[in-house]
Amino acid sequence: MAKALDRGSGPAPRPTRLDLDETIHQPTRLAIVATLAHAERVDFAFLRDTLALGDSNLSRQLTALEAAGYVRIDKVFERKRPRTWLSLTPHGRAAFDAHVAALRRLLDGG
Repeated sequence: MAKALDRGSGPAPRPTRLDLDETIHQPTRLAIVATLAHAERVDFAFLRDTLALGDSNLSRQLTALEAAGYVRIDKVFERKRPRTWLSLTPHGRAAFDAHVAALRRLLDGG
């Protein structure tokens, strides 16, 4: 049986869904940010293979996250080979933590 929510007669609270970060909420970007949240930095190829994404799709999603200031992309040469390292920025980590908190509130009925 569903629990009735009594909001009283005061002003309606801000809906939790409005606290979700639209940039992060997209499923592929959510998977990227969640993966990056567990490491200091991640290699592009590792992320691509772990999430089963194509290079082009991963690049597009990373570009959106970088534009939002959530992801840092470092392109370097290691032993004369190009390598791309990815990491969350402090802003990206804070946005991810806030998004996860909003998801938890939503799932808890808030």
